[in-house]
Amino acid sequence: MRYVPSKKQVRERLTSAEAWELPKQKSALAPPHVWTNEDMDPVKIENQTWTLWTWMAYWATDTINLGTWETASSILSVGLSWMEAIPIIVVGTSCVAIPMVLNGAIGAKLHIPFSVAIRASFGYYLAYFAIVSRAVLAMFWLGIQGANGAQCITIMITAIWPSYGNIQNYIPASQGISTQGMISYLLFWLIQLPLLLIPPTRLRYLFATKLIAAPITALATMGWCVHKAGGSGKIFSLKPTVSGSTKAYLWLSCMSSVTGSWSTLACNIPDFSRYARTSRGQYIQLPILPMIFTACAVIGIVTTSATGVIYGELLWNPLDIISKWLEMGHGGRAAAFFAAASWYIAQVGTNITANSISAANDLTVLFPRYVNISRGCIIAAIVGGWVIVPWKILSSAETFLAFMGGYAVFLAPIAGILASDFWLVKKQHIDVPALYNPDGRYRYWNGINWRALLALIVAVTPNLPGLGYSIGTPADPTKPNPVHISAGARNLYTFDWLFGFVTSIFVYTVLSLMFPARESEVKHTVYGHDILGEGMLSDEESAGISVRESEKGFGDLEEKKVMGDLS
Repeated sequence: MRYVPSKKQVRERLTSAEAWELPKQKSALAPPHVWTNEDMDPVKIENQTWTLWTWMAYWATDTINLGTWETASSILSVGLSWMEAIPIIVVGTSCVAIPMVLNGAIGAKLHIPFSVAIRASFGYYLAYFAIVSRAVLAMFWLGIQGANGAQCITIMITAIWPSYGNIQNYIPASQGISTQGMISYLLFWLIQLPLLLIPPTRLRYLFATKLIAAPITALATMGWCVHKAGGSGKIFSLKPTVSGSTKAYLWLSCMSSVTGSWSTLACNIPDFSRYARTSRGQYIQLPILPMIFTACAVIGIVTTSATGVIYGELLWNPLDIISKWLEMGHGGRAAAFFAAASWYIAQVGTNITANSISAANDLTVLFPRYVNISRGCIIAAIVGGWVIVPWKILSSAETFLAFMGGYAVFLAPIAGILASDFWLVKKQHIDVPALYNPDGRYRYWNGINWRALLALIVAVTPNLPGLGYSIGTPADPTKPNPVHISAGARNLYTFDWLFGFVTSIFVYTVLSLMFPARESEVKHTVYGHDILGEGMLSDEESAGISVRESEKGFGDLEEKKVMGDLS
């Protein structure tokens, strides 16, 4: 039965912050003086439901969205041809698939979220920088995706009631949205909200729905456009308009754009891999991500090329194509409705997997006394959907969009440090209960692992001039950029994600080998689960093991007796 608060509880929650406190979970691994909740703990065995097929469905649904469809447009618009676009997409997604697998293994093996796993490499308190960075970015993109997806609602309603397309506008143009747009956005947000509350263990049902709807719509749209145009159009005969070093740096810049679009998920993929039934299934990400992303981009290229023949202009947004169907009578309106509904599902699915749950996991760690995953999803929906005013950002804040787009400068080193610490420094052996203890083995120096901090600074600093230049670039190309930097700094920023990821791995690994943090090392993984199948360890047992093993090394015989060795 679903819990419903009483009138007294509602009244208290409206007048007191204490009334919102969550009960302290008995299964928490943290010491008694540290507040935590069950959503931060390792996933229980009965909730480890993700299989190999779930992973395939996850990426098939997550990559088929409006953003992926339009990826090729950004590549072709800068002067490259489809012969460069396809390799760029393949290489870019392959590069980001590597940290996706490396960091996904952390969640699949230890069943902990990113916001807890990051403490092993950054230290208990420095980890909050990475957590806050990820949470803010997730809520930002949650709102931006919603503002874009509201167009789906507009098409769906107009397909049923054509007069909706002629609603009189009462909102000033300075607000960046019309009356019709606000109604559509509100409806998008209201319908999306209950879907954001789907537990991660049950997301496979949403994946199945989206896996059927989105690909069918994409292929049907492509098929209709090609048939209508009598061929695939002229895009495939176009030649690149740039050459030499300019072409090389454009190639790197476009590749970095592809990797940067997934830079957030490369960090927090443990938020999903923690629900894996086995640690092997998540390795399917390495081939499946480039394959599906490239296939969707190719569909976008073919379809857009055909629209150039049909309409005399290239339409990169599939919703623009669908809008044209509204003018084709009852059959066209029916097709537009179902196609827009499919893209709506695609947008919401991406918002859930890439933004909502990620932000919710981070908020549970930032505010464990008051926030669990369900509450975190609601907070993210409110902040991302309304507080940041996403429709106004899209219409006017070019510099803010440039900054958020360039945030890969910070996220790439975080992903690199997380991966190198787990695989190269700690050899996959983590003391899970100690991750929940601010005074445990991962405290380092006052809760800060200076090796991670230095690696982060070294990897980020060289790209800051390029980020500033990107933010300062005016929307009007005829106006000069007020930020002046060297050509080398601009060229370095073209592959900011790759530079940050590789540099952070090298610097962090070298520092950790030269100045090892012996107190953080364990010979075998300490899980926090009783491997004999009797469930979670109690608070007293977990806290006792964590404190005891923080003070002395874990003997092979003792560990096998108490925890077992699953490595």
